[in-house]
Amino acid sequence: MMITIQAVYPIIALLIVITALQAALRTGGSGDHNPDTNRWLRVTSRWRETAFWAVLAALFAAADFWPDSITGAGVLLLAVLAPASGVRESVAELRQAGGNRLFIPLLLIPLLTLLGLWWLPQLSWRGQPLVAGAQASLIALAMAALLMWWWVQRQTKTTLVNVMSAGTPLFRAMGWALLLPLMLATLGAVFAKLQIGQAVADGVSAVMPMQVRLAAVLSYGLGMALLTVLMGNAFAAWPIMTAGIGVPILIQQHGAEPASLAAIGMLCGYCGTLLTPMAANYNIVPAALLDLSDRYAVIRAQVATALPLLLCNLALLYWLPFRQVL
Repeated sequence: MMITIQAVYPIIALLIVITALQAALRTGGSGDHNPDTNRWLRVTSRWRETAFWAVLAALFAAADFWPDSITGAGVLLLAVLAPASGVRESVAELRQAGGNRLFIPLLLIPLLTLLGLWWLPQLSWRGQPLVAGAQASLIALAMAALLMWWWVQRQTKTTLVNVMSAGTPLFRAMGWALLLPLMLATLGAVFAKLQIGQAVADGVSAVMPMQVRLAAVLSYGLGMALLTVLMGNAFAAWPIMTAGIGVPILIQQHGAEPASLAAIGMLCGYCGTLLTPMAANYNIVPAALLDLSDRYAVIRAQVATALPLLLCNLALLYWLPFRQVL
């Protein structure tokens, strides 16, 4: 029996169910602390937030068993309920939920994920791989998180239920922004299916001499960064730019090596992530959680890193994928 990432979904669903229960039972919150807020509005907000997390839990728990139409309806329902959930918990409440000791597992999770990514593909049972190779990185991340979850429970000498409940303030604080990477990555796949990449390629070719390798490389790399700024997610921009410029022009016409081209192209997109408020879970939510007066403070701090890094990636994009044709 092969281990897949679907084995982790019930655990995620359980965490979200606890979040839904806490939202239903809460007596405090952004609106509840305001005496001027209408009581009916407070109750409505609470139950809308509860419904938001309940629907999300159901999608994680059973979406593989439902028709696609029901899953799509659930996603649309999340969009309707999303305004009821958002960045609302204070920094003090979040710190009470974890404390400084949580920095230890946060630092160990990436290291354990790298070790698992090296070790898991080597596991086999009766000659068959035990872990799905395409999902090894996600499974390693999930296993590292579960291990650190157990470690926190042992260190704090608390019940497993309390450890599970401690993460729900962060879930509720991020709210709808928690779903942005999932939704935007899906949007990129939809755009690729609609051949938006070809439209992008036609538009770029009208103004750039794509037969010149430098022009093609700049169009791909800068296009990845710009489209990521507009869409908020490099995973959404990548299939569009790669289908429109990466494969037909850089790989087929100029002979680029696909693996390095795709990897560096994604890094160009990540530079755009550092510069956009559309990546709310990375750039806007942290500013709110830290009570910063400037909601764009995180982006301003990242500009000095993003722009030089983008130039370095463009240089690598021009050189590494074309080593065999130089």
